[in-house]
Amino acid sequence: MQRYGLALATAPTVEPISTSEAKAHLRVDISEDDTYIDTLIKAARTYCENYLFRRLINSTWDLYLDSFPGEILLPYPPAVSISSITYVDGNGDSQTLASTEYVVDIRREPGRLYPAYSKSWPSVRNQNNAVTVRYVAGYGAAASNVPAAIVHAMKLLVGTWYEQRESILVGTIVSQVPDAVQNLLWSHRVLEIH
Repeated sequence: MQRYGLALATAPTVEPISTSEAKAHLRVDISEDDTYIDTLIKAARTYCENYLFRRLINSTWDLYLDSFPGEILLPYPPAVSISSITYVDGNGDSQTLASTEYVVDIRREPGRLYPAYSKSWPSVRNQNNAVTVRYVAGYGAAASNVPAAIVHAMKLLVGTWYEQRESILVGTIVSQVPDAVQNLLWSHRVLEIH
């Protein structure tokens, strides 16, 4: 079982839905709620990313491992690229692994890394977080790269939360997040790796 730690190095610069797109979906033409709508967009993205175990817009992540396993799986598909692999050698010095020493497979989900042909991972110092893989994950840098079903699910969430501002409705039927959201997201969902 692969044990790892993750840290966000660089956050996305855009959201999958713009404020104007959300307002058009909500049929809102006033500007007083723009900040609130932006908060709902971020919450909807976070909900979708956590449900899908994906990242929607490109972001950079640091994956921390105690050692090099045979194969390194990259959480939060789709993986886009590897920025660097660094490790602490037996002397306690930080080293950067040359890209010719490993193979990146971003066609699979989750993406994976493994030693290049006739190569092996270097020895590392016996310590926590001895290996750091910095990589980019997401569908792309632009909102237009996110699949339409996910964008629509986000709009449904924003709409539900905009209209329903409390966690419980008194005097009506209580319901969860609309089934339509999960139905739209289901085909894009991946299982969390360990």
